[in-house]
Amino acid sequence: MTLAEQAKSVYELRLKKELEANHRDQFVAIEPVSESFFLGGAFIDAALAAKNAYPDRKSFVMRVGHDAAFHLGTGLRIRETDPIPQYLF
Repeated sequence: MTLAEQAKSVYELRLKKELEANHRDQFVAIEPVSESFFLGGAFIDAALAAKNAYPDRKSFVMRVGHDAAFHLGTGLRIRETDPIPQYLF
């Protein structure tokens, strides 16, 4: 299993119910060997907490209640009938 798969397994089996009920939208860093987790309001806060606790191990950071830690894109939605904004070219 990859690090991400291990961490996601810990999340699904041990943490999901509690974290999604009480810490939705926060970031969680999971160190899968110890199954320790670290919460933060920002990605860097959770990642640094895990790094400080386990400096020689890797952790995986995810956002509680989301499929991904970050969503990329403009959020711009264009219908076929809309004129295409010039700044897209």
